[in-house]
Formats: sequence, C-alpha cells, structure tokens
Amino acid sequence: MTVEIAKTDDVWTIIHNRPEARNAMDPKSADDLVEAFNEFNKSDAKVGVFYGEGGAFCAGWDLKYAHTLGESREELHKLDFPIGSSEPPRGPLGPSRMELNKPLIGAIEGPAVAGGMELALWCDIRIMAEDAYFGVYCRRWGIPLLDGGTVRLPRLVGQGKALEIAMTGRKVTAQEAYQIGLCEKIVRTGNTRKEAESMAREIARFPQAAVLADRRSIIETRGLTIREGLKLEWMNGVDANPKEGAAGLERFSTGAGRHGDDARHLVQRGRVVPYSVVGERVPASYEGGPVCKMWKSSARGEVVP
Repeated sequence: MTVEIAKTDDVWTIIHNRPEARNAMDPKSADDLVEAFNEFNKSDAKVGVFYGEGGAFCAGWDLKYAHTLGESREELHKLDFPIGSSEPPRGPLGPSRMELNKPLIGAIEGPAVAGGMELALWCDIRIMAEDAYFGVYCRRWGIPLLDGGTVRLPRLVGQGKALEIAMTGRKVTAQEAYQIGLCEKIVRTGNTRKEAESMAREIARFPQAAVLADRRSIIETRGLTIREGLKLEWMNGVDANPKEGAAGLERFSTGAGRHGDDARHLVQRGRVVPYSVVGERVPASYEGGPVCKMWKSSARGEVVP
C-alpha cells in the first residue's frame, strides 16, 4: 500500500508511504491519496494530519513516470477541468483540488519540493522539521506548477516573494519558510508527525461548530471587501451550534476559563481550580483530598462535588 491511515476517534493521520521514491507521486499514489482523503472528509474525524513516511514529505511528480509520457499530453488532458461547475478530476499530485471540510495539518520532514511543495501549501497549517525545505525544483526540468502552487503561494507570502521563489526555483529552508509565513512551527527532525498530531488533538478538543465556522470564514473571505467579508463571516458563524455555545457559557459561569486559562482544571471541594497542563503532577497543595482529581477536558464540563 502506498497510502496508510492511522485512525483515532478525533484525529486521522494520512501517510504517503513510498519512501524508495522519496514519496514522489505516481498515478497509483495520487489515486490512493484521493481515496484516503475522501474517506477522511466523510468520517467523524475532526482533524487530519498529512505525513510522508521515510524522511521525505514529497519529492514532487514522479519524473520517471513523466518520462514515459514523452511529448504526449493525452494523459495530462484527462485531468482537464470540465466545462461548468462539475466536480473536477484529481490533480496530477492527487488531492490538490479537493476542498476539505475540516482542518488538515501538514507534517513536513525532508524535501517538500515541486508538486510536494504544492501539496504542503494545500494543508491548512504546516509544521516543518528543522532541516526540511521547500522549493520549486521542477523549474530546472521545464515543468510548471499545476497543483495550486501559483494560486496558494502568493496568498501566503505575497506576489513578489511568490514570483521570486517560483521563478528562481531555489531552496527555501524551514527557517526562511517560518519567517515568510510558509510554515507555522519548526520542530526537531523526526518529530513533525508527533507535533502535528498533538496540535490536531488540541484543535479537536474544542466545540467543533465554531472551529469549522471560523475556518470557513478565514478561507472564504479572502479577496472580498470588508463589508462582503463581514457578511459572510456572519452567515458562517451565526448559526454555529447554539447548544455548544450555551454549554460553553455555562462552564464559564461556573468558573472555567477565567483569566485567560484554557479551561483545563483541577476540581477541589466543589470549586473549579485553574491548572495549566493536563497530565502534569497535581500541585502539593491540592493533593491528599478524596475530592481532588484532574479534570481531563474542559469540554466535558464536569464539576465534581
């Protein structure tokens, strides 16, 4: 299998597993990834992680396969956009044309170059290893960006920087990517999947109607006027699950989340006591009482008497 899915209740990790080719994309891998992301999109999972096995996120289009096409464009034209509003076929790199209905975090180890960079840009958030890198390396082979790179890159870094990166085809290190807004976090090599899954769980623990409403608004309001954007934000958010909002307000009224605390708490003698990190040792001043316990998640909204 070139694609695997590691599933938990809330977080799915979609793994491209073709390390012998540095996860370069051939037609089978592209089809398998589309199938995996379609399954994820229809599932009850709340957040996804996209990861390349074997120390490379994706080295782009498989040029050995591309070479077999010669000068023929017949296979490529099978991926042409249809006339009208019909659903388009997959992109050359697979899921790059999909519009997911939930967050996706890219865990970038090693090269994410050419089409691999385009797949990374397709993700909502990117976490890079300290030695990972981007680059439009297809520049040297005379192959243009066809999986959204010319659309998504300038939206993240601006037109001038996007033109410079695309036309020179140079290497963009993780450190530069962080500085110019191409990634949101840099971690030690080998830790991107762990960090991405941790962030995914953080997102998944929140009430999801509001999370998804804000995600849609951030994505859909780009390019709109302020008035148009405000209108769309209102339409996306005003009907977000009122039960979730009411439950959140009820938790706040009982003491949760005060003073900027993220609403993870200890409970002692019937009152909520703010505490920062789930899983850390209970402070000595709170130990010893039978009613003192760790509150596993603010989302559960429990107050122990």
